[in-house]
Amino acid sequence: MELNGISAIVTGGASGLGGATARAMAAAGAKLTIVDVNREAAEAMARELGGIAAVCDVANAEAGEQAFAAARAAHGPVRVLVNCAGIGTAGRIVGKDGPLALGAYERVIRVNLIGTFNMLRLAAAEMSAAEPFADGERGVIINTASVAAYEGQVGQAAYASSKAGVVGLTLPAARELSRFGVRVVTIAPGLFMTPMMASLPPEIQASLGASVPYPPRLGQPEEYASLAMHIVANRMLNGETIRLDGALRMAPR
Repeated sequence: MELNGISAIVTGGASGLGGATARAMAAAGAKLTIVDVNREAAEAMARELGGIAAVCDVANAEAGEQAFAAARAAHGPVRVLVNCAGIGTAGRIVGKDGPLALGAYERVIRVNLIGTFNMLRLAAAEMSAAEPFADGERGVIINTASVAAYEGQVGQAAYASSKAGVVGLTLPAARELSRFGVRVVTIAPGLFMTPMMASLPPEIQASLGASVPYPPRLGQPEEYASLAMHIVANRMLNGETIRLDGALRMAPR
């Protein structure tokens, strides 16, 4: 799909992986809607890219519908959705104070998995009703999982299972939406320089980066964005989760 003139939504688009993706897509001519819970950051990114901002809890049905309505009113039917919104709360199943609070687990699942599905279902409905392009394609949905979906570490039970759910969602969604000409692909990043990573001490960042076989460093958000751009352009990419991790395989701890 050519991005020039296309309406696109990026969730978590005010920073990190989503911010880099939004910038790359805007540079290619896409009309961006930046969806984020941080109003100030979303509006700043939208001003920078000449798009619009939609403050939205991605797991809230009504808020999601409002974000799509705003994007549609400003830019026409959404043709590309990139789901980057997520949280990474850590906690052992059984810690010093007893079992992990169920609410803590529910919050991670709600944002990372239910939020991804909420935005995917809304995008799928809008794309399937849009006019197809000359090649029959109507839209592209890109989700974000994590290598933790495959090698979740101690303390990552909630995060790993939420991202495993995103991986499990990918193929059935792609199969179901294929009849509409809508593709679904997931990216599973390894260790990337995100705002959460940037908050860690430099020596810890360096240690984590050195654990990556090659290149022995943290991934850059622009490298995630580059893959997202290729997914949009390459029509044979569908129903797959692509690891973007420098051959990293996470240790138990």
